[in-house]
Amino acid sequence: MTEAEIGTNIKDIMTRDVVTVKENDTLQDLLKLFKKYHYHSYPVVTPDGELLGVVNEDIVLQPLLIGSVPSAMLARSITMILGEDAKGIMNHHPITISPNTSLEEAAALMIKHSINRMCVVVDKKLVGILSKRDVINEIYRRR
Repeated sequence: MTEAEIGTNIKDIMTRDVVTVKENDTLQDLLKLFKKYHYHSYPVVTPDGELLGVVNEDIVLQPLLIGSVPSAMLARSITMILGEDAKGIMNHHPITISPNTSLEEAAALMIKHSINRMCVVVDKKLVGILSKRDVINEIYRRR
């Protein structure tokens, strides 16, 4: 990456209009969202916008693949899905970044943790989402 790309902060390229999930949304609600928007994950937020966690496709798919999931993962999947709401099955500790995180640092975190989207937070409140597509588009735009 060039110096100009490294100098880009996430606030300049993040998506601000984020599709979110409420902590009491049911598994059925989540399945409808996955079908409607085709994102791989959704932030779970409180009514005042505080990020609680993230629900992703893998969490929803694991119980459906009972025959092909290793037994250690199966027990966790079943336990998680029994929560039946977003709060019960979400990842409670998602990787987050601030709006002032550099493009280079955000891209490195995505690669290191094998994630496609990261929540952008300020004082625990969700202010945006950064996707690998956002990063790629910004790099392409600058070329």
